[in-house]
Amino acid sequence: MIPTSTPASPNVCLPIALAGLLLLTGCAVAPVDGPRHDVGKAAPLMPSQLFAGGADRFLAWRCTPAQDLVTAHGENELRLWSAHGAYRLQPAVVASGERYQHGDLSFWAKGDGAVVESARGRLDCSADMARSTLTRQHRPGVMFHGRGNEPGWAVNLAHDAPELTLQLDYGTRELTLPYRVTTMDNAEGRVSLASGLADRPFELQLEARACFDDMSGEPFPARVTLTIEGETYRGCGQGIAP
Repeated sequence: MIPTSTPASPNVCLPIALAGLLLLTGCAVAPVDGPRHDVGKAAPLMPSQLFAGGADRFLAWRCTPAQDLVTAHGENELRLWSAHGAYRLQPAVVASGERYQHGDLSFWAKGDGAVVESARGRLDCSADMARSTLTRQHRPGVMFHGRGNEPGWAVNLAHDAPELTLQLDYGTRELTLPYRVTTMDNAEGRVSLASGLADRPFELQLEARACFDDMSGEPFPARVTLTIEGETYRGCGQGIAP
């Protein structure tokens, strides 16, 4: 596993697995009114681990022992997501290729290959699918976009108010609803939101973990779980910076 400690921790601890090796729109509906819970007036600040950090693309890596990773190369850092967490690595001196490090976690890339190492093990990885990061140009007014399949659904969180828009049933239904924050864990990159309307409940969970679209295979930095009307939808998403 990639470390389960937070990226800011000076001691990166990698749990042991696999013999001790590192494992790393259709018909729109108007906004619903009803009895409201207490919600804020402004959209909350989301954990940085949900964002690309200025990178222009996300890249999927397929690794041995079996684990899939996602990276985003910013100007002065590498953001890395695994099934267990999100990490920010700084550039390190290397004779060839590109090497990034945080504590005892290192990522060394040469061409289409990479080696991920820690004190407890090693992953040998190959670059796979890349996806351009979403921007406000693609999603005006949106600070987080998530989506899933079977049935197709999507969620967009407004950048200027605690409000989201849901597209359900392949886009044939659309709901715009207020939300309130029930959990905000910046260190772990976790956010839980609940409905701001007592008569229209839902829960939305965002978690900074490597995620891959289950139809296209495209890489994302966040896992998204939506529960509404007795149904649970799972998909992927990313934060969208101004």
